[in-house]
Amino acid sequence: MNIIFVCTGNTCRSPMAEGYLKSKNLSDINVLSRGFSGGDTANEKSIAVMNEIGIDISNHVSKPITANDIKNTDKFICMTASHKRILLSLGAKEKDVFVLGDEIPDPYGFDIDVYRNCRDQITNEIDTLIKNGFFNKAEVLVASPDDVPDIAAIESECFTTPWSEGAILDSMNAKTHFYIAKVCGVAAGYMGVSIVCGEGYVTNIAVLPEFRNQGIAKQILNTVIKSHKNELEFISLEVRMSNDAAISLYKKIGFEVVGTRKRFYEHPVEDAYIMTKTFGD
Repeated sequence: MNIIFVCTGNTCRSPMAEGYLKSKNLSDINVLSRGFSGGDTANEKSIAVMNEIGIDISNHVSKPITANDIKNTDKFICMTASHKRILLSLGAKEKDVFVLGDEIPDPYGFDIDVYRNCRDQITNEIDTLIKNGFFNKAEVLVASPDDVPDIAAIESECFTTPWSEGAILDSMNAKTHFYIAKVCGVAAGYMGVSIVCGEGYVTNIAVLPEFRNQGIAKQILNTVIKSHKNELEFISLEVRMSNDAAISLYKKIGFEVVGTRKRFYEHPVEDAYIMTKTFGD
């Protein structure tokens, strides 16, 4: 995963963020920082306050965002909403651009204590992202009976009429295939699919709110499709007609709307689209 921290001049906030995340030695994470100008060294106060926590950023040289950065970066983490707006105007995708915490004010021109406070804000927010699995891809596994309580908890969080643990276990024993996504060992989402005579029917798919917009639903779907496509003619699911985000995701993976089910959902009552992905020979 390619991560770029962004601030205005790439001399204070973003180099501190880059140095701190690099110090965590997360696997499969490539970390850089950028700004909207280049050629300057890191601010001396930024260097000093990072040295206080054992991180050396003295060799940093600021660099501006490039077209290749926009194309090849998985997640941009900006210090302010204005940085995000600039990145979006340069062609970055909304889903790939984030603001760190509630914004990190620019310490430039202030005394060393302001830089310390800025450093602590940055490090605390990055620690929160790490804890919440922001930098980790989910591990999608075949669920076992031991995962039933976690699946039920996801159901309770995501749906107004959730399945009980007993219903999930009964479905699992009836040969419904369940897959669970875990981030750092924490259950983040799941999917169930029933396979009958070469036809796949998704029973449910859900991701906890705190893990959304990280590609987990897509990862679960792709894992299930890859695992079963050789035995399926098609895989089908229902989705609320108002759920634009889910419909967009399913279309990107190759599902097409093939019909509707009237009043399929309750609480609130709503029609569903039937969406199907067909597998060729």
